[in-house]
Amino acid sequence: MPYLYLTFAIAFEVIGTSALKASDSFTRLLPSLVCVFAYAVSFLLLALSLRTIPVGIAYALWAGLGIVLIAAIGWLWFKEPLDLPAFIGLSLIVGGVVVVNVFSRVLPH
Repeated sequence: MPYLYLTFAIAFEVIGTSALKASDSFTRLLPSLVCVFAYAVSFLLLALSLRTIPVGIAYALWAGLGIVLIAAIGWLWFKEPLDLPAFIGLSLIVGGVVVVNVFSRVLPH
């Protein structure tokens, strides 16, 4: 269950950050409300996942996957360019998430 909470925390963080971009610095009401709601839900779900998952591991997954997903959404949805160094850096983040999940002995099973 903690990884389900963490998965949804990441999803809501991505929704919140996408809405933050769409809010145009909180000048558009609906995206602003979506942003605040999504971040609140994300933090609640992250807190629930921390009951079992160590904080360093949970935050690394939450932040790392959030970065990669937001970069992809920025590239695909908002048409923001990503160059080769950006793709390499994002690949390294994904690699780090994989290493944490596959090789870390501190993760609950």
